[in-house]
Amino acid sequence: MARRASFQPQTDPKAPPRPCAAPDCPAAGEYRAPKDRALREYLWFCLDHVRQYNAGWDFYRGMAPSDIESAIRLDTVGGRPTWPLGRLGGVRLDPERMADPLGILRDAAPREKRRAPPRAEAPPELRAALGLLELDWPLDPATLKSRYKELAKRYHPDANGGDRSAEERLKDINRAYSLLRQKIGRAEPAHAG
Repeated sequence: MARRASFQPQTDPKAPPRPCAAPDCPAAGEYRAPKDRALREYLWFCLDHVRQYNAGWDFYRGMAPSDIESAIRLDTVGGRPTWPLGRLGGVRLDPERMADPLGILRDAAPREKRRAPPRAEAPPELRAALGLLELDWPLDPATLKSRYKELAKRYHPDANGGDRSAEERLKDINRAYSLLRQKIGRAEPAHAG
């Protein structure tokens, strides 16, 4: 794997043109190419010569395999050292030590994450009906009725040109709705009349 030298046109159009660094080339050196691996000094070439230079450029030429591997690993993190987070017991943000020019952290300190309460598991006899209607448990009557109406409109044979598969699907939806309505109907609060 060889790094390619990047060529960029000369930045200041008002500056006098630089001569091409290739011997005996009368063209202007408009494109820069790195002189060495330090990438601090550059040579300036015309377009044809910078292409030739880039074709032969190998950033890793002369490096030992272990040095090449180190350079590649360093490139993956942008040349900055890294270390695993949480290695010393986790990272805790202290709002007092953080720069907060907008005052976002001033009013409320970070809170510990609260664990969600465990979800109630649906009774085994209702799981298939809930899955068919694509509903979660626990379930309230209004959500059940709303979902049933939506699916009944979608799978009604009249809306599907008399399609038999839609008719069978609607029958399954009706059975699932009846079963769920009976089960959660007992839990409905009585309405005052």
